[in-house]
Amino acid sequence: MEELYKKLLDGNKEWVAKKLAEDPLFFEKLVKGQAPPLLWIGCSDSRVPANEIINAQPGEVFVHRNLANMVVHADMNMLSVLDYAVRILKVKHVIVCGHYGCGGVAAAMSNKQYGFIDNWLRNIKDVYRLHQKELDELKDEQQRSRRFVELNVIEQVLNVCKTSTIQNAWQELNCPHIHGWVYDVGNGVIKDLKVSVKNNVDMSEIYRFDL
Repeated sequence: MEELYKKLLDGNKEWVAKKLAEDPLFFEKLVKGQAPPLLWIGCSDSRVPANEIINAQPGEVFVHRNLANMVVHADMNMLSVLDYAVRILKVKHVIVCGHYGCGGVAAAMSNKQYGFIDNWLRNIKDVYRLHQKELDELKDEQQRSRRFVELNVIEQVLNVCKTSTIQNAWQELNCPHIHGWVYDVGNGVIKDLKVSVKNNVDMSEIYRFDL
């Protein structure tokens, strides 16, 4: 345990040295503030580092991560990140990115009880219920799991759009655009689900606010 802990601190020193070798002013630039054009809502899975898989530098991506990249309207943490990113940082794009082989999605597909986390998994199970007919028709378990991951991302994109933060931003700023992606851990490739939403016109009327 101590060896791993020391390795983390040594790794930081190596990273600092590498960055300074590449750009002696790297940290001086960072300390001046951030103006990322992108908010990333992703899964907490350690295999899906937001910056790295899109080849972005520190300061370019504002990140919120949780189990199975969920947008839950009672989650004050997520709502606060979204509000700060949109109103203060004025991001131009919000990406909801899931990944194939997601443990949270797999757990939600089962009838096992896991403990406290079951309260969170219920939100993912709701997505399954909404699309149960399509998913139950997929007899191959891996294929069904992959499609469930995609459908979950699509529903979370819609959940982002339903927030008052986004509704107001569309009215006042005409942005951000909301997108849904799935990352394939097996080959590193991101799949664009082609579910981008740019304004209220793309939303079901019941979710539109009168502004």
